[in-house]
Amino acid sequence: MNEARQLAEKICRSLRDGGHQAYLVGGCVRDILLGRQPADFDVATDAQPDRVQQLFPHSLAVGARFGVIIVRDDDREGDSPQVEVATFRSDVGYSDGRHPDHVVYTSSAEEDVKRRDFTINALLLDPATDLVLDFVSGREDLEAGIIRAIGRAEDRFHEDKLRMIRAVRFAARFGYRIEAQTFAAVSKLAGDIHQVSPERLRDELTKLLTEGAASRAFELLDETGLLPQLLPEVAAMKGVQQPPQFHPEGDVWIHTLRMIGQLSAGASPTLAWGVLLHDVGKPPTFTPPSGPEGRIRFDEHAEIGAKMAEQICRRFRFSNHEASQVAALVSNHMRFKDVLQMKPATLKRFVRLGSFDEHLELHRLDCSSSHGHLENYEFVRQYLRVTPPEQVRPPRLISGNDLIALGLRPSPSFKTLLDAVEEAQLNGGLETREQALDLVKDLTREQ
Repeated sequence: MNEARQLAEKICRSLRDGGHQAYLVGGCVRDILLGRQPADFDVATDAQPDRVQQLFPHSLAVGARFGVIIVRDDDREGDSPQVEVATFRSDVGYSDGRHPDHVVYTSSAEEDVKRRDFTINALLLDPATDLVLDFVSGREDLEAGIIRAIGRAEDRFHEDKLRMIRAVRFAARFGYRIEAQTFAAVSKLAGDIHQVSPERLRDELTKLLTEGAASRAFELLDETGLLPQLLPEVAAMKGVQQPPQFHPEGDVWIHTLRMIGQLSAGASPTLAWGVLLHDVGKPPTFTPPSGPEGRIRFDEHAEIGAKMAEQICRRFRFSNHEASQVAALVSNHMRFKDVLQMKPATLKRFVRLGSFDEHLELHRLDCSSSHGHLENYEFVRQYLRVTPPEQVRPPRLISGNDLIALGLRPSPSFKTLLDAVEEAQLNGGLETREQALDLVKDLTREQ
C-alpha cells in the first residue's frame, strides 16, 4: 500500500473516530476496482470544513469555500503525500461554468455523489470494510466499459464545460465507449467549450496526448465535434493528401493519428505537442501535382508550421520555454533528411539543439508512421554514441576580447568573425587559439 493511500485511510479512521462518515471517493475508487494504481486519493465526509481543520490542524483550507480541505501527513516533514477531503454537499448554480455559485452541505453521501461528473467516478469505498457504495450504477458502467454522465448529461456539462473533454479522455484512456445521451450532449454543446479557460483546456489536452491513448482520444474529439472548436488547425489536416511514395498510410490526419498513437504514457508534453503539430503547416501549403511527373508538395511547411504552432501554444497559454520548444520541434523536423550530407559543423550544431532527444524521437515516430525508413535516425544515434561531447560542443578558441586585442573595434562584424572561427573549428580545420587568430587576420585582410 502506497503512502497516499495509507494517509487517506488514516484520515478516514480519524473522521470516523470523531463521529463522522468518511469514504474514499472518485477516481481512486474507480482505479482500485480496475486493479490500477491511483494517482491520488480523495476522501468524502459529512464533517464540515471547520471540523476537518479542527481534527487536522496542519491542513490547508485551499478550497474551504467549496467544502474542500487539503490534509497532509502530520508525522512527516518536507515533501509528503496529501489528500483532498471534501464535505458532502449539493451545488447551487454554475454562473461561471466551472464553480458552484454556492454550496449546501449535507449529511447524505448519496446526494453528494449525484453532483459529480460520471458514474464511474462517483463510487464510494469504506476502507474499513472494503464495502463499495454505488448510488448511480457506476459499477455496472465500469464492468460494461461505459462513460455515462450522472443524471441529465447536459446539466453536468453546463456546470463545467471541461467535463466534455474529460468524457473523451476517460473513454480513450480506458478503451470505453461514451453512452449515447452523454455523447449527444457533448456534440450539442461542443461550441461552448470556449467558455473554459485556455489554461484548463491546455492541461486537459496535454493529458489526452500523454496518457497513452492519444490516437483514440483525438478520434473522439473529432467525432464529438470538439476538435474543430479546440484545434481547427489540426481538424484541417483531414483529407489533405500526401505523396504516396513517402506517405503510403494516407492523408495528413491519418499520419498524425499514427504518430500520436505511438506516444507512450508519460511522454514529455512538449514532445507530444510537437508530434501533434509537426505537420500543421501542410494544409495551408498544399500544392497539387503539376504535370505528369509532378507530385504533391508542401513547400516551407515546416517554417510556416512552426509559426502556427507557436501561435497555438500562445493561445493555450504555454510558458515561453514550452512554446519555443514545440515550435523548434516543428521547425526542425525536416532537417533529418539531410543529415547524411551535412558538413561536420552543421551536424554538430543540429544535435546541439535544446532537448535534442525530443527532436530525434519525433523523427523516429515520423518515419515509423509513414515510409518506415530509419537509416537517418540510426545514423544520428550512432553519431551521438561515438562522438565525444567535447567534440560536439568544444570550448571557443577565442572571444571578443581577443579581437579587441588585435586592434579591431567592437562592431556587428565581431559575431561574423567569431562564427567563422567556430565553423572552421567544428569542421576540424582549427585546433589552437593561434590558428584561430591567424584566421581572423586573414579574414580582416580580405575585408
